[in-house]
Amino acid sequence: MKYRIFTVSIPILLLIIASFYITAQFIQPSPKKEITIATGSKNGNYYKTALAYKKLLEEDKVKVNIITSKGSIENIELLKQNKADIAFLQNGTISGDESSNIKSMASIYYEPLWVFYKSEGFSVEYIIQFISKKISIGSHGSGTRDLAQNILKDNGINNENSTILDYDSQKAKEELLAGNIDAMFVVTSHNSEVVKELLANPSINVLSFKRAKAYSRKYSFLEALTLYEGTLDLYKNLPYENIHLLSTTANLVIKDGLSDELIRLLLKKVVQVHNKKDLFAKAEQFPNTYNMQLELNTEAKRYFENGDTWLEKIFPFWIASNIDRLKILIIPLLTLIFPLFKGVFPLYNWTMRSKIYKWYDEIQDIDKKIINLKKDELQDELQSLDKLRREIEKETTVPLAFMGEYYNLQLHIEHVRNKIEKTIN
Repeated sequence: MKYRIFTVSIPILLLIIASFYITAQFIQPSPKKEITIATGSKNGNYYKTALAYKKLLEEDKVKVNIITSKGSIENIELLKQNKADIAFLQNGTISGDESSNIKSMASIYYEPLWVFYKSEGFSVEYIIQFISKKISIGSHGSGTRDLAQNILKDNGINNENSTILDYDSQKAKEELLAGNIDAMFVVTSHNSEVVKELLANPSINVLSFKRAKAYSRKYSFLEALTLYEGTLDLYKNLPYENIHLLSTTANLVIKDGLSDELIRLLLKKVVQVHNKKDLFAKAEQFPNTYNMQLELNTEAKRYFENGDTWLEKIFPFWIASNIDRLKILIIPLLTLIFPLFKGVFPLYNWTMRSKIYKWYDEIQDIDKKIINLKKDELQDELQSLDKLRREIEKETTVPLAFMGEYYNLQLHIEHVRNKIEKTIN
């Protein structure tokens, strides 16, 4: 009887193991918990933001490498050369036609274009007024330079009628404060130390774009913003008047091939960092997927449309991620679970009853021998029956549902015993 159980259970077990093994071949391995982010200079806001991501990601055991660069244009090259997985990018510096293997991930905050100039007793109202001046437009490889060149070109300013310099924001600030240049362009967050210092300096003015709406119509990635009087410092009344600004947005972009798990995890951290209200944005306005020049990554689109999965709401991220990857194992489970449900109860009943029925072989042997035995041999069989009964009581334990069969066994033993006693008498 014991061997019959193995005959049934072993093939079922082997079938289950084989099903899981075959299905497991289609499961993607767990991704490497490491990403590399291309930022900008260590003095810039991209770098500071990357440090915030790094801190949060490392709480989830993800190693984060940060690469500094000169800015958006250089970051694009780092992605193309597979030196970075994710990069900060000034919106508008690249289009989908220029790079098919780089996708947008999220727009994370406003990046206004600030044009600072020396205060000489009058206000500059139009870019064209900088003609013949010394102007810093940002270093090679930066998004600032890319946008500034377009704005200057629209206003007829070039190297032939003006002095165009390629300073980074820190160098340009120093030269402007020293009086060595007349104006500087910089695209950065209002949280930038360079912006804060120059806005607070009475000898430096910031250009208010009178035609901000016109620029935003010409360039789809630009938006007109207003920095209201006293917003930065009510006591010092900074700025001292409303300032109309042009603004692009800081975007996160990724190269093809980054795992969906890491994309989702990073987006969760991006939401934590950027969903708060700030000087220009309302609460939960960022991150978003609006007005981006590159095609949106499929997993990022899914995340922004649906948010966290129900697994991510219940379990820590990596547990939810592993469960999600293993969901393909449901296929063999569903294939086997229905026939197993049909077979498990009969198999259970058979196993319980086999504990009782196995004793009938010995009882039947004794019953068949009675007619041919002598009295002294019959006495021996009575002792055998008593011994058998003690063994049954000791070894046979069954649930209450099978006690009927158990007591039937006892009755059969008693029946054979009565039969032997009648024969002796």
